[in-house]
Amino acid sequence: MGVQLTKQAIDLGIVTTNGPAMLAFYRDVLGFKYLREMPMPGGGLMHQMLCGDSMIKVVVLDKALAPAAPGGPQGGSGYRYWTITVSNIAELLLACADKGHKVVMKERELRPGVKIAMVEDPDGNWVEFLALG
Repeated sequence: MGVQLTKQAIDLGIVTTNGPAMLAFYRDVLGFKYLREMPMPGGGLMHQMLCGDSMIKVVVLDKALAPAAPGGPQGGSGYRYWTITVSNIAELLLACADKGHKVVMKERELRPGVKIAMVEDPDGNWVEFLALG
C-alpha cells in the first residue's frame, strides 16, 4: 500500500539543549521562516520554522541528553544529514562561515549540473546544500 501523503513535504525534529545557537543558525543564518514556539510535554519548547513546505522543529529540552555521534555520514549510523535544494550555495556557505559555522564540504560538482556542499550546525548535525542546473 505505501504512504498516502497529505502534505508534499516532511517535518523534521532536531532535539537540542543548545536552543539559542540552534535558532540563530536555522532562523537567522539559513533564513527559515519562524512560525511559533510551543511547550513540550515533559518540559522544554518546540520552535517551528518552515524550510519551503517542510516544517523544521527545533526542540529545546530542559535536561541534558547524550549527544548524537558527530561526523556526518562517516560518524555513525542513523540519520546523519539532510539535504536542502537551493540556488545559492556559495552565498549560504559564506554566511555560515562568517557566523563561525564549520563548512565540512566546500562546494563541489557531484556530477555535471549538480553541485553540493555541507555545513555543520551548532550541535554537529550536517546540512547538505544541493544545486541543480
